[in-house]
Amino acid sequence: MQDPRSANPILVVEDDRNIAALVETYLARAGFEPIVAHDGPAGLELLRRHKPGFVVLDLMLPGVDGWDLCREIRKQSDVPILILTAREEELDRILGFSLGADDYVVKPFSPRELVERVKAILRRSRPAAPDADARLQHGPLVLEPDKHKVTLDGRSIPLTPSEYTLLHTLMSAPGRVFSRDTLLGHLHRHGEAVVDRVIDVHIGKLRQKIEADPSEPRLILTVRGVGYRFAERDET
Repeated sequence: MQDPRSANPILVVEDDRNIAALVETYLARAGFEPIVAHDGPAGLELLRRHKPGFVVLDLMLPGVDGWDLCREIRKQSDVPILILTAREEELDRILGFSLGADDYVVKPFSPRELVERVKAILRRSRPAAPDADARLQHGPLVLEPDKHKVTLDGRSIPLTPSEYTLLHTLMSAPGRVFSRDTLLGHLHRHGEAVVDRVIDVHIGKLRQKIEADPSEPRLILTVRGVGYRFAERDET
């Protein structure tokens, strides 16, 4: 299986040069190839030029702030994004995830833990080994683990690593009810502390991409007070 560290470089967008150098050093020690930008416009330029395999993104940036940069990255790519910021309010976390981020780390932080989070997200986003899992299908929605690919009516659906993991989990057991805590466990197997509302944000994004009418979902169903389940075949 391919080592995720052999993939494209990791883009670090951080205006504090000391923090940027710290992150760069620890990523390089772990075998990654970091590239660094100190403002939003430079981050966008490096994104277009190098097509990184991962982005570590500060929010408080000169030129183009991290919120806008995150939006722009998601318009261009489904590359994993880890937000690194001093903003620790729950609403900021929720907004970050709603914009398509895969993880959220608050400063001050442990650089070793940050590297482990990067590795964990890359493991989740890495294609499965051939024949490691069966092709999953529900009507026109198809998930192919060997290709790490989701299609709807034959059209490829771009998903973030977190969205893909959630959809794979739910589709693997139609009818089974998954609590938010259980789904969080599938996303964060390395002890990251996140709020359960993050699951609601990801589910909302998934519904926008795969449901004919996201306001009346027929595939990913809410079980009030518990969590979510994927519809069984005779329900749609």
